[in-house]
Amino acid sequence: MSAPRGFQHGVDMRVQIAGIEFPNPVLAASGTFAYGIEFEEIVDLDRIGGFVTKGISREPLPGNPAPRLIETAAGMVNAIGLQNIGVEAFIAEKLPPLARCKCPVIVNVFGFQLQDYLAVIRRLNDTEGIAAYELNVSCPNTHAGGIAFGVDKASLADLVAHARHYSRRPLIVKLSPNVTSIAAMARSAESAGADAISLVNTFVSLSIDIETRRPRLTNVTGGLSGPAIKPIAVRMVWEAAQAVKIPIIGMGGIATAEDAVEFLLAGAAAVQIGTASYADPRAVEHIGSSLAQWCSRHHIAKVSDLTGGMQTGRE
Repeated sequence: MSAPRGFQHGVDMRVQIAGIEFPNPVLAASGTFAYGIEFEEIVDLDRIGGFVTKGISREPLPGNPAPRLIETAAGMVNAIGLQNIGVEAFIAEKLPPLARCKCPVIVNVFGFQLQDYLAVIRRLNDTEGIAAYELNVSCPNTHAGGIAFGVDKASLADLVAHARHYSRRPLIVKLSPNVTSIAAMARSAESAGADAISLVNTFVSLSIDIETRRPRLTNVTGGLSGPAIKPIAVRMVWEAAQAVKIPIIGMGGIATAEDAVEFLLAGAAAVQIGTASYADPRAVEHIGSSLAQWCSRHHIAKVSDLTGGMQTGRE
């Protein structure tokens, strides 16, 4: 007899975020898991916590010209530029087969201007099979929109407030790490009506070919991700957790169950796996299973008990 859904190795792996129950706290991050359905023959989508689609915009976007992804020490730098098929094609072609998924599906929403975000949300409101929206205000790889909202408190609050007004689903706001105070941005999103926040997105970076003296990416700069950014990401999750009461989804360089535990202890209710999926397309599934084993070995009955459990020695 198999264990009830959400239980692995005798551990209750379920977590609640914004009224959504996730069978485990390990999700696939936007931009690294396509539209989800493409991984169906590789990953058991019923065994992962959930996934976030790549960013969906009002109109199709071709993304940045190649080269737009390079490997670097302990990570990678990308400037994909939010290439996607647009909201209408997503609804017609990608959303119907996603109905087979038992795990929650979150749609990442992107725009260049306020009305772009709202148009996508209003269109998606009329569909089925979506658990929540992740508002992308943090992509550093486009020349307008996105990060322009994520680095200014007033612009962020205005966008979130409008999105909250129109959204019929929970709203997760994906924050940029390229700010002076992540706590201030987290509070701004919360005050404007965010149901949860996710962080961190990639760090603006630059790699130069010293032989040609040219940037390795056509976009010049790109976003750094992977294990190199993990300690900074954990610190930012902890700072955000001290500042807000809404749930936090942490990400940034997670490659093992132990990495995920760090984010949970820092205050995250769940985590997203990004760059690790390039090395192992089943990383989300493997890390989720390994996390359940880790909890079992450490006599953790409920994975949610780990959230915010870091001891600073100051108590």
